[in-house]
Amino acid sequence: MKKLIIVTGAAGFIGSAIVWKLNREGINNIIIVDEIDNVKWKNLVGIKFLDYIEKDDFLEQIKNGSYDNLKLDTIFHMGACSSTTHPDARYYIKNNFEYTKILCKFAIKKNIRFIYASSAATYGDGSLGFYDDEDKLELLKPLNMYGYSKHLFDLWAKHNNLLSNIVGLKYFNVYGPNEYHKGDMRSFVVKAFEQIKFLGKVRLFKSYLPEYKDGEQLRDFIYIKDAVEMTFYFYENKNLTGIYNIGSGQPHSFNQLVYSVFKSLNLTPQIEYIDMPENIKNQYQYYTKAEMNKLFSKGYKRPITDFYFSIYEYVKKYISQNKYLADYKD
Repeated sequence: MKKLIIVTGAAGFIGSAIVWKLNREGINNIIIVDEIDNVKWKNLVGIKFLDYIEKDDFLEQIKNGSYDNLKLDTIFHMGACSSTTHPDARYYIKNNFEYTKILCKFAIKKNIRFIYASSAATYGDGSLGFYDDEDKLELLKPLNMYGYSKHLFDLWAKHNNLLSNIVGLKYFNVYGPNEYHKGDMRSFVVKAFEQIKFLGKVRLFKSYLPEYKDGEQLRDFIYIKDAVEMTFYFYENKNLTGIYNIGSGQPHSFNQLVYSVFKSLNLTPQIEYIDMPENIKNQYQYYTKAEMNKLFSKGYKRPITDFYFSIYEYVKKYISQNKYLADYKD
């Protein structure tokens, strides 16, 4: 029997896309772990796996030794509370930090490949750049508790000399099919599509920095298909360890994104610039750009999907038809 693969957060956005990618590579010997709800379950329809386990049950099974004698190859740990506005800081600690520590210790003890989701939110305001440099982890200052919970694990892994045994991936602004359940945390591609559908226009935040015009705030947006290709590269190349950025390396403005959504719908752009809420002004990022040289220096050569093409495909092929990754065989 082939060794098993475990994907946590597998009913979520990136997790379900990883299972989809594994299936496309002919890999179905997968145990998926999540906390299902009445929307996320749709991400599981059409993908292949051996078993589904609730996240709390899975953790208890790890603790009581239920997996000690199973042949496990890799754990993709994508499960986390990804909301940036959850009111209970302790929940982030339990769910994002403590949970990850337990799985990491288990994986290292059993010689299982451990690939976990960190986040670009660990970079804070970006004043120190967006370099996946492990020597400078201590200098980073996340702007919210979500980012800090991810940063805590990165630091814990470094201080315990574990980064030479595991892989941490700092995902930037990922967008694409299977994110529909994420509510306010969905990408702005989906939000723009919905605003156009219901309002006939898109609302963007005004800029409060003179160097950025309204709507010209920049983000490193990366298509989900590229994000999972990069993630899969670490599954294929088990000699690679440490922390890496997962991004496009090319920032685009919100104006560019919105224009592309309008163009995909054959509509004339209509944008209204609105005041930014006071509660996010101090933690708003005006610029993100993943430095990708570290990954590319390790031999990753797959071309990154053109930004404008990816939005067109996402809007026309997925959002407008309410389709998921698994709905297509190509």
